[in-house]
Amino acid sequence: MNFEILKLKALDGYTLSGRRYSGQVIKGRIVLAGATGVPQGFYRYFAEAAVSRGFEVITFDYRGIGESAPKSLRGFEMNYLDWVQLDLAGVLQALGSDKGIHLVGHSFGGQTLGVLPDLASVISLHTFATGAGWHGWMPKGEQIRVKILWNIAGPIVTRSKGYLAWKKLGLGEDLPIGVYRQWKYWCKFPNYWFDDPKLNNQMRDSFARVRVPVTALNAIDDRWATPQSRDAFMNHYVNADLKLIDIDPRDFNLRAIGHMGYFRRGSEELWSRVFEDLEKLNA
Repeated sequence: MNFEILKLKALDGYTLSGRRYSGQVIKGRIVLAGATGVPQGFYRYFAEAAVSRGFEVITFDYRGIGESAPKSLRGFEMNYLDWVQLDLAGVLQALGSDKGIHLVGHSFGGQTLGVLPDLASVISLHTFATGAGWHGWMPKGEQIRVKILWNIAGPIVTRSKGYLAWKKLGLGEDLPIGVYRQWKYWCKFPNYWFDDPKLNNQMRDSFARVRVPVTALNAIDDRWATPQSRDAFMNHYVNADLKLIDIDPRDFNLRAIGHMGYFRRGSEELWSRVFEDLEKLNA
């Protein structure tokens, strides 16, 4: 399936690369907010499946990632929250709010709704693999691996490169140093940025604004975003119509899902659950 390449503007004017997947019939619009360090092309199969069900899908790369990255990340300055408050907010503004937008998130993407400066255009959120990021919610083996990443590998690589060379670690796109530093800091807390002394009240109030349906689906074999980690984060959507769903890969004839398998080929039955929900909301 072909897609239309878009050039979208963040709220501060930064140019973002996006893609529009669309068919003959459009009964709803989805914006896909991706995970940290994951380029938009990873979500192609999900987008194509959504189009087959009558949805238009917009994907995009956050600044510093994929097709929205500069030639070099060395010296590239940004705030982690720019991805929400400037980039995603700019994409939503460009699309308008006349028909309403269903937000679909992956990991970081599910954290975004509560931080958006303007919630008017979003009528629902479905998110996969969203959690609080704290190592204590992870299995013991993964806790050790994450501690090595944050405390040994990350500092060495960022001092050498000026950014987190995520690709060399086999973990995704390279990350701007601002993203790395803030992500590492918030992951120190069991409730992520809700425990940040400088942000906690602001974040709690911001998330309390959300009143649309929010559904968070987490696989029981997801070592980065366990159901317990999800609950620690998603329960801060205190006024949303919140559904928290545990996924057993075997129920969808999958051997494993982990943190990335939600959007890989073979997960069509899982996506159908989301599309059915969106069809009901559009009815």
